[in-house]
Amino acid sequence: MCDVPIPVSPPPASRIRRTPELLAPAGDRQCIRAAIENGADAVYFGLNVGFNARARAENMGPADLPEIMAELHQRGVRGYVTLNTLVFSDELDAVEPLIRQISAAGVDAVLVQDIGLARLVRAIAPDLPIHASTQMTMTSAETIRELEGLEIERIVLARELSVKEIGAIASETPIEIEAFVHGALCVAYSGQCLTSESLGGRSANRGQCAQACRLPYELVCDGEDVDLGDVKYLLSPQDLAAYALADDLIDAGVSCFKIEGRLKTPEYVANITRHYRRAIDAAVAGKASPLSGEDVQEMELSFSRGFSPGWLGGCDHKVLVPGLSSAKRGVLLGEIVRLAGERVVVRLQAGIAAGDGVVFEGDRAARDEQGGRILKLERDRHEVHGAATAGVVDLLFHHGAVDVSRLWPGQKLWKTDDPRLNAKLRKTFQTLDPQRRVAVDLDVHAEAGQQLRVSARTATGYRVEVATDGPLEPARRHTLTEAHLREQLGRLGGTNYELQSLHATIIGAPMLPLSVSSILRHEMVRRLDELATAPPARRITAGPVLPALRAALPNRAPDGESSPPILHILGRNLEQLVAAMDSGATHLTADFSDIRHYTDAVRLGRDRNVTVAVATPRIQKPGEMGLFRRMAKDAPAAVLVRNLSGLAFFRELGIPVLADFSLNVTNELTAHWLMEKGARTITASYDMNRDQLLALVQALPPQWLEVVIHQHMPMFHMEHCVFCAVLSPGTNKTNCGRPCDDHVVQLRDRVGMEHPLTADVGCRNTLFNAQAQSGAEAVTGLLQQGVRRFRIEFLEESPSEVRRTIDLYRDLLAGQASATGVWTELKAMNRVGVTRGTLESRRDPLAIL
Repeated sequence: MCDVPIPVSPPPASRIRRTPELLAPAGDRQCIRAAIENGADAVYFGLNVGFNARARAENMGPADLPEIMAELHQRGVRGYVTLNTLVFSDELDAVEPLIRQISAAGVDAVLVQDIGLARLVRAIAPDLPIHASTQMTMTSAETIRELEGLEIERIVLARELSVKEIGAIASETPIEIEAFVHGALCVAYSGQCLTSESLGGRSANRGQCAQACRLPYELVCDGEDVDLGDVKYLLSPQDLAAYALADDLIDAGVSCFKIEGRLKTPEYVANITRHYRRAIDAAVAGKASPLSGEDVQEMELSFSRGFSPGWLGGCDHKVLVPGLSSAKRGVLLGEIVRLAGERVVVRLQAGIAAGDGVVFEGDRAARDEQGGRILKLERDRHEVHGAATAGVVDLLFHHGAVDVSRLWPGQKLWKTDDPRLNAKLRKTFQTLDPQRRVAVDLDVHAEAGQQLRVSARTATGYRVEVATDGPLEPARRHTLTEAHLREQLGRLGGTNYELQSLHATIIGAPMLPLSVSSILRHEMVRRLDELATAPPARRITAGPVLPALRAALPNRAPDGESSPPILHILGRNLEQLVAAMDSGATHLTADFSDIRHYTDAVRLGRDRNVTVAVATPRIQKPGEMGLFRRMAKDAPAAVLVRNLSGLAFFRELGIPVLADFSLNVTNELTAHWLMEKGARTITASYDMNRDQLLALVQALPPQWLEVVIHQHMPMFHMEHCVFCAVLSPGTNKTNCGRPCDDHVVQLRDRVGMEHPLTADVGCRNTLFNAQAQSGAEAVTGLLQQGVRRFRIEFLEESPSEVRRTIDLYRDLLAGQASATGVWTELKAMNRVGVTRGTLESRRDPLAIL
């Protein structure tokens, strides 16, 4: 007898066209079963102890992992755990045993955002695969290349890439590529959205997104309100739906198709998974997409804000964000023809039946929409039994459910719920008999006078051999045939397996009693299950690894507290830099939307004998390395880098590199990695409150750190261009006419704050918080801990405001002003007010919302 696990999918020697993995989301155990039964190759899920980017999902308990992984592996499905949030210094000790638990349970991979956490995983569990979450903001082969030393097996690319860009990246890296193909789209780059943090102390990088992108905004252009009609949801993208692009994505080298939706229902998981299973299988077989209009409507009913290909087809800002709605709509059902008493007469363009839910067009922002469940359908005063799919029908609702007097002819309505579809989907996973089975091939040797031997091999790569206890007797009447073997050994109903093929070698004329074949079959299934559910043999480092990782950090500088503090000024135009120099600032950074003006800033610094660094864009995509080359031509004193490709590029040129906040440093392991990659200083992440920042300061040499103590928080950083979407007849930067060069734009939120909108050299938009945030009250504690580098970032401030702000913070750092006094004067001076900022927040970052 032989129990041999066989490797399932060895990495290809070269990139070839192959069937991509279909990866489904799971917020609870029901979702896992829905994914299994509807064709997922893998599922991803979070744990209910934090450190996952969907804190509001039910999630799974760590103690349940062995059982969950056994269930998945028994069914031939892989399971990935999401540890895809930032980790603070004082949490590293708690996460170490969690990693051990995950690895021991046989989890197939962990999805990680935090580089320090990736280092910790690799030190604890060398054999546990790591996937780089989309929260890492991997947008190019150059950014991926910097991660090579972390031994990451797969990269989940940013959702802002086109199929063409994905293909360019895949052709330049041996690492597996995973891409989102369906579900909600964030308007901001994942890992780069600070809106929830800025407005409410709820970090999206900690799984607590408040979804401010789904709220209505008003556009203010050059000080005047712009009437956009019904276009109110300026930052709410339609949902991604790439079922028609399966063939293109496979050709581009995508190894895994990922469905978004860990906050969605099991019915959603079943629905979307089963349709993408069909789309992938057809594409691999070289067939046209099998999905019909009815199939697409089924997917829309589970959840849809309107479907679009997202960025996969390239930039079309008007298609991605039509701005008319931000919540689920479902399927456009038709429009009202007339009203007759309590009857609503509609012309259909989709199917409808009694019991379905509908909603009528209205002002969703004002919560002024009507809807209800249909009581009865009639056509020409005769009841329609079943579904009506076309023509004119009367909809009747329960009395009082819909105020017909508020409806009007021409008003659109949507089908939002279909009980029959939901029931059909539930049947796929609420069953004791598995709908999805693992194929098994049998090789049988049957010889009279010898034991019958069966070698079974599953499609998932496991193999067992079983044999009868005694020899087969010669047949008296019914000689054993291959057909008999197929019939007897293929009785696998109720198990996780189905017979795919059987090859038999029959010598002599043996017989096989039904009772013996039944015992043999059950033993084969038992051993296959045993192999599939056994956790893999993995190395797990004995004893804590954090002490050794921390011991590798340099010692804190003994004279740090005696050196004078440095005030670093970031300006967004030349006038601000001149004002800063006039006030005596000697360390400056130019962060201009037009990098050609960096030449003037660097020349001015040389003329004034002060240090002027320049800032990179936050994102670098394929074909954009020329921007770095243009910046390098000015030979700046240093570069404030905001992505890993910039870190590598300027390091290799020997230009000093300062790592900015967007590299998300919240613990000493990430900081150490960046310093080893050549950073001279590191900007602390904006996701930390004061206590968390002080914990970081105490964990590493404070001379590494620079802390931003005054700024307008960059909330949304987006590939989406609002300027193009609403102020231009064009669709992207090739034909928009660049309204961003000529207009000053703010977005007004529901409380009346007007947040400045800017476009960078790559036409990516950033929405800044209208209120400046001050960390003045944290300065004394930071100084006591040895921090000596502090930064002020200006946005739209006038030269006089720049000078006065610098004077206030200089006095604070010199001990000549109090934090309260600084904040009070800043608030009085600033035209929109100044908040104390997230450094003063006392929120619980791991609170489950």
